[in-house]
Amino acid sequence: MRFPAIRPHLSVLLSGCLLFGMPLTGKSQVQCAEPLSLATPTPAGRVGWQKFPDFTLPFTIVYAAPRMGDTQASPLRHGFSHIARVQENEYLAGLVPPKQRALDWYGFAFDLKQPWETLLSPWGNDTLAYQAKWDQFLIGLSGGQTNSQGRYIIPLSILSVDIERFLPTDDRILRLKQDPAIPQVYRSLSDAEFLRAYKRDMTNLYASGLRYIRRKADLTGIPLTTYSDTPIRNTWFNVTGNSWNDWRTNPERVSFLVKDQATNRVGGPFYEQLDVLAPSAYYYYDYPSPLAGDYLAYMLFQIEVNRAWSNKPVIPYVWMRYHDCCGNHPRFIQPFMAEATAIFPFFSGARGLWFWDHIDNPTDNYSAYEHFIHGLYRLSRFADMFTGNYELVISKSARDHMEERTSIWRGVVKGNKILIAAHNPYADDNQTTLIPVQYGSWQTNITLKGREVYLCQFELSDVQTSPKELAITNLNLFPNPASAQANVWFERTETQPLVITVVDLLGRTVLSQPVAPGETYVREILSVQHLPPGMYTVVISDGTARQTRKLIIAR
Repeated sequence: MRFPAIRPHLSVLLSGCLLFGMPLTGKSQVQCAEPLSLATPTPAGRVGWQKFPDFTLPFTIVYAAPRMGDTQASPLRHGFSHIARVQENEYLAGLVPPKQRALDWYGFAFDLKQPWETLLSPWGNDTLAYQAKWDQFLIGLSGGQTNSQGRYIIPLSILSVDIERFLPTDDRILRLKQDPAIPQVYRSLSDAEFLRAYKRDMTNLYASGLRYIRRKADLTGIPLTTYSDTPIRNTWFNVTGNSWNDWRTNPERVSFLVKDQATNRVGGPFYEQLDVLAPSAYYYYDYPSPLAGDYLAYMLFQIEVNRAWSNKPVIPYVWMRYHDCCGNHPRFIQPFMAEATAIFPFFSGARGLWFWDHIDNPTDNYSAYEHFIHGLYRLSRFADMFTGNYELVISKSARDHMEERTSIWRGVVKGNKILIAAHNPYADDNQTTLIPVQYGSWQTNITLKGREVYLCQFELSDVQTSPKELAITNLNLFPNPASAQANVWFERTETQPLVITVVDLLGRTVLSQPVAPGETYVREILSVQHLPPGMYTVVISDGTARQTRKLIIAR
């Protein structure tokens, strides 16, 4: 698998945009990936692979969706590293060698009518029946071929097992105590003992399934993962229910499946069997729902929070349709959502994506697939930024973006270059969004139109060491020291859009507030009650000029 070395960095970044390879007059050198035209419609039930040149990416990106007539391994020439559904002629012709095959193992705990399947219970299961079922699957997958140790040789290079047979919450687990099918020895336990027994035995049952695969199949060089069994398994609604610090440090947030009961930290017998973490990042709400704009923060949260708990590679499952929970299934997601899904995960530290779909409808328009591929293509223009050692720049957690409903930008730094992705999922169609970005002493502003997905690279050597002073007068910052709010008042001679940012002593932007064009007399209120006491700098900027004032927060 392709897992480049990365160094996380909590900092800030920004850019402006032009076509790839063209300089931006009067500002930092900038390169942007030139978009392709997707205007020519593709017939229903097909993907227009021919719209894209051949390209590759340094990530593990699995195509696990319907092939829709493609028999030429087209995904492998267009950003994907693996195919999970190989056509017979591709197999016979060697178009998809084992090193580029992936597999979703469905039905792992199904079809035997055992308590694991019917009750989601770890007790009273016929383990020999399950092992016989798993043996038959491995025999079919390997064609009966074994190595010198008698292990099945499976022609894959990544394996994902879909189990999904446990109760995730204490209240649902305790309901089992009322079921007469549960052995009396467990039903007679206290609630606390019952919970401990269930979590221990279910974790061991999950672990035993993966151990059996490793014992019977040769997984040398084949990473093993399971769908959505990660330290943080989360729903859309409660992301903002806990602070970011709580999410990344409180063991109570960790799924018991991947928690060591002795240490109360991430670990345990099942976690030890996982080579990769594969969270689910399916979207629920379509525009104009007020919840639709949370989609990007929701996906990035799954990556960032699980990276906070584990050093194992994170490869999320993504779907170009809406989840079947909330009335929007099986519609496809919006084009900009598909493109952002292809680009942003790698800026939050994902090592790949598992592109999944199970619906093969010949009357559907699969343009969402094409917009996802277009996002991969744009990213491939900067593929070298994600090889070797590079640094992620994340100025604000995805969780906080969701709470504050703010524009999202992420950066990657390598050598003297910085690559920036930016997007405002909360914008109206014609809205203009100004985003300030900085990295060390380098800074600029990005202007977004509507919900465009921005992707541009800058030279860090192009630093304005002495920015000119912004043409505003009568600048007042009060009260100072401030506790909960600080007022920023000034007059401007030009009515251009501005951005007010608050920067801490480490150079990190901790608050950003746009000032719309129009009024000469500006009166803005900064809410600073969430900031720790200390010294900060308030910056008012139009992207090329600025004025600053020191601000003390004291309580």
